[in-house]
Amino acid sequence: MRRAVTAAAMGAVVLAGLVGCGSGGDGRTAEASDRAEASAGGRTGSAEVARSGGTVGPAGSPCALPVSFDTAADWKAEEVTDAEQALDDMPEDMKELGLDEVAREMLRQGPVTAACEVDGDGAGHLGFLRVWTAGPSGDDATTVLKDFVDAETEGVEEARYSTFETADGLAAAEVRYLTMSVLWEELVPRRALAVVTPDGPVVVHLGGTDEEEHKAMLPAYELARTTLHTT
Repeated sequence: MRRAVTAAAMGAVVLAGLVGCGSGGDGRTAEASDRAEASAGGRTGSAEVARSGGTVGPAGSPCALPVSFDTAADWKAEEVTDAEQALDDMPEDMKELGLDEVAREMLRQGPVTAACEVDGDGAGHLGFLRVWTAGPSGDDATTVLKDFVDAETEGVEEARYSTFETADGLAAAEVRYLTMSVLWEELVPRRALAVVTPDGPVVVHLGGTDEEEHKAMLPAYELARTTLHTT
């Protein structure tokens, strides 16, 4: 089974085992929001950009996408392909628990479907830069991004949207938000951007197992953000 699907299946096991962990209202939101701003470089601070180690998007690259961007050194990109077949091949005992359907849902979020994962493991990070795509639609980048964020399974706190232009002048939307970690039962920061190309919308999302890991991976996200353009 491909790593992308394995990750989704593992996530399904975690969700199944930890369902019921609430988002909490214990006053941590404001503190976590401040930490998220700090880990993102602050409202006015300049963000660190990782050293380039490759490119995804063009034909012949690890992932053929409607957009192209540089990937950080030692990060490995892999196309999410044959996902449905891999999920069909999941062991029967997992299917009986309904984990195949949970994992299948994790390959889709809102209007988009997982298309590529850039794994930070080679650079010492536990996390992915994930790319999600969909067919052409009439929605703009901000609408696509809001629909994507609204579909977060663990809920969303303090979502802050902004707009910018890509390297080739394409209108883009970006969001910083917090979501509840089912592993640690604490709010963790997330970052995502969206663009709409002639081939359809694209969302690039950065997660992380916790706040520290997210912060460590931000330079890879910034590299993708500053080099992104249509293919």
